[in-house]
Amino acid sequence: MGKKLIVSILIVIAILLVSIYYSYSIVSNGPINPLGRLSFVKIENPDMYPGHPHSELLANYAAERNSQCAIVIHFAGSSNYRSYEQTVNNTTSNQSSVYIIEASYIDTKGKGSANLSQIDFLDSFKVALFGVPDNRYRYVSDGNVYNSYDELLAHINTLAQEHGQKGPIPMVWHGTVRTDNPIIDPGCGFPLYFQILTKTYGIIPAYVYMVYGLIFPYLNNPYKDYELSNASELQKLYNQNATNFVKNNGTSNTDKYILNNYSDNMSNYD
Repeated sequence: MGKKLIVSILIVIAILLVSIYYSYSIVSNGPINPLGRLSFVKIENPDMYPGHPHSELLANYAAERNSQCAIVIHFAGSSNYRSYEQTVNNTTSNQSSVYIIEASYIDTKGKGSANLSQIDFLDSFKVALFGVPDNRYRYVSDGNVYNSYDELLAHINTLAQEHGQKGPIPMVWHGTVRTDNPIIDPGCGFPLYFQILTKTYGIIPAYVYMVYGLIFPYLNNPYKDYELSNASELQKLYNQNATNFVKNNGTSNTDKYILNNYSDNMSNYD
């Protein structure tokens, strides 16, 4: 019995190692560099705009990888998810800015990641096993609604080319959680991130980089301790609109971005 157990464990380890090596080989030569989860809770509203700490963090991740663009994935709320230029706040990088491409999804057959108590876990299990069914999601980016995955990717690739992208584009899912425990709930954008991985690299690399992506912010996000230790209070403040952005004089890049692209939906921006 002991010998059989050891053999079984060795077989499992061997399968895991082969899966990791295979996934790394595929992804390292691919068009998208999946980093993982960006953040845990919302610290300002809107929660992605030029100058926001999470936006600066994503730009720094991209600049460290010599990328001209980065993709952030959301669960669609009332925003129009405008892409924008973010100044790089990293003295070790030669890049002055990174173009942040925002994309989101609408789940036409489910409730997305609104709340853990609302999730259909059987449905989620089927998606994890077989991927997202065709025509289930709609997609929002730059004020446009796309009916197919291919249309969304064509839009993303066009933006990347227009902004001089060379090599794979770093991608994150936003990861913020409004009410639940952010350690348990993977947060905003996770299902679309998983779909992009399965469509681009296949189901096995998607699993491997899903796990890597869940670990990523614990190793790289400098705000993790603040966000996690103050999660309940930050969620309360956000839901009470106490973290809403207050414009200065209306002339800064941040003011213009928010006034032009998030008017009338700031309190519900996702």
